[in-house]
Amino acid sequence: MKRTFLLSLLAAKSIGGALKITKLSGGTSIIGKIVLKMCPDFLSHTNKYIETKINVTGTNGKTTTSGLISHLLKESKKSVINNAMGANMIQGVVNAISLQLNPFRYFLPILINKITDKNILFPYDYSVIESDEAFLEVIYDKFDANYLLVTNLFRDQLDRYGELATTKRLIQNGIDKKENLKLILNADDPLVASFQGGGKHIYYGVENVEYKDGLEPSFAKTEEAFNCPNCGNPLSYEKKFYAQQGHYYCECGYKRPETKYKAYVTLYKDHSAININYEYYEIPLVGLFNAYNAIGAIALCRELGLDPKEIQKNLKTFKVAFGRSEVKYLNGKRTLIQLIKNPIGANEVLKTVDLDSNLLIIINDNYADGRDVSWLWDAEFEGLNGIQKEIVVSGTRANDMALRLKYAGVDTNKIKVICDIKKAVEYIGKTADNNITILPTYTALLKLNKMKTLKKENR
Repeated sequence: MKRTFLLSLLAAKSIGGALKITKLSGGTSIIGKIVLKMCPDFLSHTNKYIETKINVTGTNGKTTTSGLISHLLKESKKSVINNAMGANMIQGVVNAISLQLNPFRYFLPILINKITDKNILFPYDYSVIESDEAFLEVIYDKFDANYLLVTNLFRDQLDRYGELATTKRLIQNGIDKKENLKLILNADDPLVASFQGGGKHIYYGVENVEYKDGLEPSFAKTEEAFNCPNCGNPLSYEKKFYAQQGHYYCECGYKRPETKYKAYVTLYKDHSAININYEYYEIPLVGLFNAYNAIGAIALCRELGLDPKEIQKNLKTFKVAFGRSEVKYLNGKRTLIQLIKNPIGANEVLKTVDLDSNLLIIINDNYADGRDVSWLWDAEFEGLNGIQKEIVVSGTRANDMALRLKYAGVDTNKIKVICDIKKAVEYIGKTADNNITILPTYTALLKLNKMKTLKKENR
């Protein structure tokens, strides 16, 4: 075992412990930077620790989908390494692995094999790594992989990725590095379904959606035609669920592939029910976008051989990652936090906003958020016209958000700008007379996660 690898692991543990005690940083990537400086080949050394390696990528839903997979595996008594905090660039991935991997577990199988008749080869059963689209190729340069799940491809952070063709190419470059990689693909997304290479392709998708509790399907007013990834002409649809996702076909012959995992979804105000191949699952998550996340996770776990009855039972105990439909309490008031970062994702979240709640929208334009906030004009904020209470806007681009709300038709007397995020949270905590909804971008979410005033439960 290379000395620099061991030293980098020990350094990660030491720095991680210091950061936890001092609370100087959340430590989602800084340790990864230090580890890579000490041992640039770090990921290559970790391959011998992990038996089955799973990656999740795509524009939206990576954190929730990888969280669901990790939860189901852990509840099935499997040892799992994962980047639960959602830091998915190379430094964040190394950060998470270095903090969770115990170098001394490498010798444990050898000891067990000598004492018992068992033949244990790996100290960890699985890794479940959420991977940024642009960094998948970099990760696969060093990291072996068995499964890759791709959730969807929507327009996101144009300043970093450009248009969808660029995002797709970045993921395809990663796939091309792994000849035997098994792909778990969302068949309803025509771009995701068109990925080539790797090994076996396994498709999942939605057959039909029912809306209960007064919920109704809705589509963005700016819905655009989506072009065929094969010939470039506009696709036709037999069914369309949201954005470009649905049952599509083209005159050139390209069409939605046959799915192995066929899902019938029923959406309620406080949960979702999913029937996949006559197996019934219930998830404590709202919205069709979360149903897609769950379907992908279930499909992958079934491929791994998990019992559907165990999956059914363990889905009910899943806790979302911070900011992904997460409920906290601010001054005793129930506070729902929903990450928004691009127009398609924002539209799906906006469909679920309680118009009787007190609303805080926080828009930052840091690198991890994307510098370009023009997506605010593509998201359907017009749906907030019926909100009864004041809307507080905050963050580095608070004024841009206020302007967007004005043009969306929201009464300007209801819009209050407080650029400082901490002050905005304090304000809405004091003035809210009911439940609170917070819609932050990514770096704003990280700041919210450090605030002690936001508590996990109401006490």
